Amino acid sequence: MTNARSPDPASLAMQWQDVMQRSQRMLADFLSRQDQEQFSVLDPTMVGRLMQDWSRQWLAHPQQAWQQQMAFWQDAAALWRQSFEHWALQAKVEPVVAPMQGDKRFKDETWAQHAVFDFIKQSYLLTANHALAAVEHTEGLDGHTRKQVAFYMRQFVDAMSPTNFAATNPQVIKETLETNGENLIQGLRHLLDDLERGNGRLATRMTDLSAFRLGENIATTPGKVVFQNALMQLIQYAPSTEKVFQRPLLVIPPWINKYYILDLKPKNSLIKWAVDQGHTVFVISWVNPDASLRNKHFEDYMQEGPLAALDAIQQATGEKDVKALAYCIGGTLLASTLAYMAARRDSRIKSATFMTTLMDFSDIGELEVFVDEAQIARLEAYMDKKGYLEGHQMAEVFNLLRENDLIWSFVINNYLMGREPMAFDLLYWNSDSTRMPAAMHGFYLRNMYLYNRLREPAGITLAGVPIDLRKIKTPAYWISTREDHIAPWKTTYLGTRLLTGPKRFVLGGSGHIAGIVNPPSANKYGYMTNEVICETAEEWLQDAQAHEGSWWQDWAEWVKPFNGKLVAARTPGAGQLPALDDAPGSYVKLRL
Repeated sequence: MTNARSPDPASLAMQWQDVMQRSQRMLADFLSRQDQEQFSVLDPTMVGRLMQDWSRQWLAHPQQAWQQQMAFWQDAAALWRQSFEHWALQAKVEPVVAPMQGDKRFKDETWAQHAVFDFIKQSYLLTANHALAAVEHTEGLDGHTRKQVAFYMRQFVDAMSPTNFAATNPQVIKETLETNGENLIQGLRHLLDDLERGNGRLATRMTDLSAFRLGENIATTPGKVVFQNALMQLIQYAPSTEKVFQRPLLVIPPWINKYYILDLKPKNSLIKWAVDQGHTVFVISWVNPDASLRNKHFEDYMQEGPLAALDAIQQATGEKDVKALAYCIGGTLLASTLAYMAARRDSRIKSATFMTTLMDFSDIGELEVFVDEAQIARLEAYMDKKGYLEGHQMAEVFNLLRENDLIWSFVINNYLMGREPMAFDLLYWNSDSTRMPAAMHGFYLRNMYLYNRLREPAGITLAGVPIDLRKIKTPAYWISTREDHIAPWKTTYLGTRLLTGPKRFVLGGSGHIAGIVNPPSANKYGYMTNEVICETAEEWLQDAQAHEGSWWQDWAEWVKPFNGKLVAARTPGAGQLPALDDAPGSYVKLRL
């Protein structure tokens, strides 16, 4: 390895001095704030207790523990033999253990070609696999505890990956030698920058935050804010066709993160694509709430969200009836709203599209790790004091579900390699997290995730009305994605067994975001359809037909009967509601 850049020693010394001075200031500031309340969704005390419970159960079955240890030592002995042949004999040998498909941590060729790094890699993988297997096969653990222990054991073994340490990552070693350590100094500067930006909390940058400006190079589809209240702004988008469909399209995005995931850039904007198809598109842009909205409830999101939007759309266009399209928790809200409207004989929503939407929460995947009475009560106590859940605390949960991609890859790039994160619109959106009002979030966690009451007739009451999803006869379209780790597709499919109107279920490729934001021009991932709604997701999949391209086109065909006739294009602000602001509005611009 050669010295390719040979930086100026004087410059390095000055950089190091600056880093040390900033470190001292950060340490002093950190110590001065230790009396302040610190909160994390991940409770270290609970994790410690879980690991103690697992250890006791593991040791309570000595024969099983002995068998697991023997299996480990047999694999370790095989690895030593393989490594000796690789190193001393220079023989080409098959690995004892290899990274799982999709594991990008060891993609650098040095991990396979260099005997020492190959041994480090395989030693780590072998130990990690046996640690996870020990949890899986330990007797005496209930199902919920086993899932929790397995999750936190995975967090530990992934954190201990040799790729995460400068001394055992060949790419970092090479970069350090080539730059005489400049990468490590720059990495320390990035670390300090992120600590300062997070006010003592490590707020690791996933992207170049200065590269994007809302309304300039992201969320640029032209439109106007035509209505607003305490919880949302309603954006009406400008037409791009001379004629538009009579029935407007109301889009209800999640309020976890922000609506512009559907309007990142023109080539992948679902909003722009819908406008270009001839839809008059209205989008709810949720506020990023502060403590003044602490008492806003789930029913307030219904009344001040879609119900208020329906009234506003009628004022803006003269049209009473609409089509609705909702995403994630926005879809859960849409289902709840439709049940409320059904109870009140309100039929203004003529079709409903549910994108990655849970209605039955019986299997929520790894999110179950965070859902039990003790954890929710702890979270509620914090929110009662604060008035809301911080956006970064919610983001912490989702990042832990994909820790190697969303945590450790940035630790390596930013802090060990000393590189700037790349400009990426999706990661900019992912970093633009939002708060959750205390009343709403507590209700949502308890009634949906913990007790699964939404699926029960009259299981929950909104605005004084007991609701029943079975009363919904609105034609409905589901789009879920096969690799979704937030709304598992087989669980979203259960919603088709609740609603009683005409139904279509479509399964896209990829995950929670990429599978939805999948324009036809990309020609990626594909989708599956089945004209029959079967009793189970497995039965539906067995007879499903695969298609190339994007589900957007399938949805466009499905929604045609609900579009109405063609009418003259509508200019935002030309109706009874004047334009208040240019899209994307002001609510979306509030960053934490």
